[in-house]
Amino acid sequence: MVSKEIVGLLLAGGQGSRLGIMTTHMAKPAVPYGGKYRIIDFPLSNCINSGINTVGVFTQYQPLELNAHIGIGKPWDLDRINGGVTILSPYQKSGNSEWFKGTANAVYQNIHYIDKENPKYVIILSGDHIYKMDYSKMLEEHKKKNADVTLSVFEVPLEDASRFGIINTEEDGKVYEFEEKPENPKSNLASMGVYIFTWEVLRKYLIDDSYNKDSDYDFGKNIIPNMLEDDLSLYAYNFGGYWKDVGTIQAYWESNMDLIERVPEFDLFDHRWKIFTVNSQKTANYIGSTGSSKRSIVAEGCMVYGTIKSSVIFPGVYIEEGAMIEDSIIMEGSYISKNAYIKKSIICENVRVEEDVEIGIGEDTVNVLKPALYNSGITVIGDEAVIPKGAKLGKNVVVDRFVTIDDYETLHVVSGMTVMEGGV
Repeated sequence: MVSKEIVGLLLAGGQGSRLGIMTTHMAKPAVPYGGKYRIIDFPLSNCINSGINTVGVFTQYQPLELNAHIGIGKPWDLDRINGGVTILSPYQKSGNSEWFKGTANAVYQNIHYIDKENPKYVIILSGDHIYKMDYSKMLEEHKKKNADVTLSVFEVPLEDASRFGIINTEEDGKVYEFEEKPENPKSNLASMGVYIFTWEVLRKYLIDDSYNKDSDYDFGKNIIPNMLEDDLSLYAYNFGGYWKDVGTIQAYWESNMDLIERVPEFDLFDHRWKIFTVNSQKTANYIGSTGSSKRSIVAEGCMVYGTIKSSVIFPGVYIEEGAMIEDSIIMEGSYISKNAYIKKSIICENVRVEEDVEIGIGEDTVNVLKPALYNSGITVIGDEAVIPKGAKLGKNVVVDRFVTIDDYETLHVVSGMTVMEGGV
């Protein structure tokens, strides 16, 4: 049997519910990002740039757009006969069929796929983080220390550590404790959800875990703590680059704005470590005599006759004369009409903003319907919604997907309100 040294296992089945209407119809890893990418492009590109050419992608929640985006893996050079990318979804089995019950269970249910590749090591990745990382350096450390598990960590401010899974280590980096969102953290080393396991070791623990009816079938809650309890060799690997969990509206918006700031450790224009993606737009963008773009990212196929400031504009966006867009994200195919003003907002795909509209104005009031999701002053407009002529939308306003002019009770939607399809 021909074996691979390492196989990538990419967990991309999560809903990402904290992104609200952005993930009602697609998995979080499929969410558009940065003017031309989708979130999953980053771990996939990291794999191929790190020399990992066999990747299994675990999908479950709303996988249609994600599966279509990945396809046969051509943009990442993963369209291979030997290895390449494989979509791994729950399927009908002899005797029973079940959804993935947790991250570890997803891998357990596909042991046969990994055994077929016969790797010495596997790397477990999340499909919903933004970062550039050379996994081959992490693998070198894993082998050098003869570790059973290597966990990638990054330093966070100690006051923020309680929001993360925290890894406590000895001076030599050996892990002695894993704490999930501790109230009183002992260190500031946060887990990135990137793990390298020696496959023979992990395989045994996955099988044992599958028989435990009290388990959450999760790497962070079960597999890693069980290995620590059995005194296996676990080491932390310090990652010093840019890493962002874009799991909230605020974090997603901030990470897109980081691209505009050209954060040094996260340069998407670095040709030495490209982020690959599917590129359907072949035409250049055009900025007319009345148009301007300052400190912004403007993708291919855009027609700009208005003003863009500190914003990320996806392909095929049309911006008419007199329109002003600031600190915002405008996704593919949206149309911004004359004299519209958009401030600190996320406009999803194929939205129609009519003339003289104002979005993202007024006082900063949290969303009444979903205050836990929409609370950072960012207004979000769902796919294919229409914003009527002369409408004024406040901050933390949400407009549902497919909303039409008939769904508005008033053209003055104050901060914190929601406009639903059907007016409900």
